[in-house]
Amino acid sequence: MEQNIRLDVNHMMADMLGSEHGITKEQLAAMQEAAAAAQHAVEANRGKGWLGWMELPYNQEEIVSKIEEVAAHVRATYEYFVVLGIGGSALGPIAVHQALNHLHYNELPASKRPGPKFYVEDNIDPERMAALFDVIELPKTCFCIITKSGATAETMSQYLIVTEALKAEVGEGWAKQIIAVTDHEKGNLIKLAKENGFETFFIPDGVGGRFSEMCPVGLVPAACCGIDIRAMLAGAAAMDARCKSDDMMKNPALLEAVLQYIASEQMGRNVQVMLPYADSLKYMADWFCQLWAESLGKNVKRDGTPCHAGQTPAKALGVTDQHSQLQLYNEGPFDKVITFIKVENFRSETKIPKGCEEFKDVAFLGGMTHNTLIEAERQGTEYALYVNKRMNQTIVMPEVNAYTLGQLMFFLEMATAYEGELLNIDAFNQPGVETSKRATYAILGNTDAKYDAARQEMTGRPAFKAEYIL
Repeated sequence: MEQNIRLDVNHMMADMLGSEHGITKEQLAAMQEAAAAAQHAVEANRGKGWLGWMELPYNQEEIVSKIEEVAAHVRATYEYFVVLGIGGSALGPIAVHQALNHLHYNELPASKRPGPKFYVEDNIDPERMAALFDVIELPKTCFCIITKSGATAETMSQYLIVTEALKAEVGEGWAKQIIAVTDHEKGNLIKLAKENGFETFFIPDGVGGRFSEMCPVGLVPAACCGIDIRAMLAGAAAMDARCKSDDMMKNPALLEAVLQYIASEQMGRNVQVMLPYADSLKYMADWFCQLWAESLGKNVKRDGTPCHAGQTPAKALGVTDQHSQLQLYNEGPFDKVITFIKVENFRSETKIPKGCEEFKDVAFLGGMTHNTLIEAERQGTEYALYVNKRMNQTIVMPEVNAYTLGQLMFFLEMATAYEGELLNIDAFNQPGVETSKRATYAILGNTDAKYDAARQEMTGRPAFKAEYIL
């Protein structure tokens, strides 16, 4: 079976939607020079600066072998595997696990699971760590701490809680239950790893959090839960090969970037809804939201001129959100692009028995399958959007496996990089996130001088008015 994912953009085009609501061939042609320049710029910087992620499909043979060795030990030794991380350190591992393992993985008996029970602690809700400790047994748990700096407040607060608990319950040897994924020489976690002898993997230079799934950040959790990480990397390489062309009609990620640029910058489609029609891909929408939002939401261009760039990503799930959001998509403002993800061949077939013959609006389902029903519902949604002149496109996955998932993730990463070039912004920084971090640390009383300005700014802002608090 053909294993390449495909991009169907028919319902983005004026041929289908009319020139008022769709993109014309003339608009595409006018973008070819800029598109080629974007592709050349990304390719010229391959492996440099924050584009180190582009080389991940090719430069990790030794690392992958070590990951597989450690993962085999984890699977043989532990009943629980817990990731402590946030942002890209959590969203990628969650999305890949959901996509490639059983949808009720943790509820399976150990004999049917390819690895230990899997948890990702990506928030600091005060009730959450207590809840985790209620469902794991510390002596049987491997903890994977993921933070490049070792200064991420959320992750390191969890580290302190977990290590104290391990020392108290396990005693000597507690450090054997820790895997650290961090910078190879800078930051707090690498110092702790060396001091305590943690098993350690390194986040390569030039790989930011939201682009890190194909390095140890994502590969270690995946391998520990039995996922074929080599197939993921092979899929990424296959997509990379398709992105070598500067002709947007031959490079799917480049075409995607151009279409979203025209849609958002020229036609006011400032929202992109990622809508997979498969529970396995539900959290791919979450992962995409971080990738697109954090990369493209910028207020200055590279030359320092002000802008407020960025198409807002949103997530939904087919068919679930047909019953919660579709009304808005069909009849609300013309400000959205809907991106379907279609799965051609599911890994299971669920037959619908015959019955309820007295109810014609139920009986007709008998003899069909959920496979045909979910695709019919996707096509029905696609048609409704088309009738209402709403831009939509479809990413087609032949099936969901490690190879096609690697393609999908690399496709979206490349489209993001190209989009950054078209917008002339830095797609690899996140100064807006840093502002929030500085304010948080100032509130908590961190005495480092670099937070003094934030403290002063917050102290000097207007006091809240009682009249506005009801």
